[in-house]
Amino acid sequence: MANDKSAGSRKTETTRAGLIKLLNEDLAREYQAIIAYVVYSQVLKGAQYMAIAKELEKHATEELRHAIVIAKQVDYLGGMPVAVPKPVKISEKAEEMLRFDLDNETETIRNYRARVRQCESLGEYSIAEQIREILVEEQDHQIALATALGIDVPSISE
Repeated sequence: MANDKSAGSRKTETTRAGLIKLLNEDLAREYQAIIAYVVYSQVLKGAQYMAIAKELEKHATEELRHAIVIAKQVDYLGGMPVAVPKPVKISEKAEEMLRFDLDNETETIRNYRARVRQCESLGEYSIAEQIREILVEEQDHQIALATALGIDVPSISE
């Protein structure tokens, strides 16, 4: 298991530089979420989407807070926070937009769970704790999106 570096492995060989790289990927994903939530919250149409559109506006501000926390941790570790988001998927169909968001939230949760373990393996318990706080909100986003779509919350088994 010495060379196993998969996100789901219990034993990781994460280095400080590796953690910076992974956190920067997380930061780019937070930027992606901010943009998606801003756009989607404004273009969702129809009475059935009014409540979720308002919720997406709230999610956008929460994602901005997450981005600030992650950027602060990258700086703390000696890295330079990235400034480019991951690509944002756009659709004319409301349900597709919500599914894009749900998929992104599910991936984010999976990555942050791995990040907690990686931080702890480096003795960065404070960073791990801050990511745990972000995870609570990300999971709330995931639940809200699944509920809006009328589906079960996706499993994130490792």
